[in-house]
Amino acid sequence: MKTFSAVIEQDAATGLYVGFVPGFPGAHSQGETLEELEHNLQEVIAMLLEDGEPELESHFVGVQNVAVA
Repeated sequence: MKTFSAVIEQDAATGLYVGFVPGFPGAHSQGETLEELEHNLQEVIAMLLEDGEPELESHFVGVQNVAVA
C-alpha cells in the first residue's frame, strides 16, 4: 500500500472539496464531502499507478502560517 499526501481546499463558490497530490500530474479530483473526495482521489491515483510508478515532480513538505501586519 502506498500513501500520498493530498492538498485539500473547499471551493467558495460551489462548496465542493477539491484535492490534488503535489507533484503528481493528473492526481486531482473533487467531491461533495471529504469522504467522497478521498474515494475519488483513491480511484484516480490507482488508475494513474496502472501506468507505472510515478516520478513525482515535487514533494509535499507541509503548511506554514504567515503573519502579515
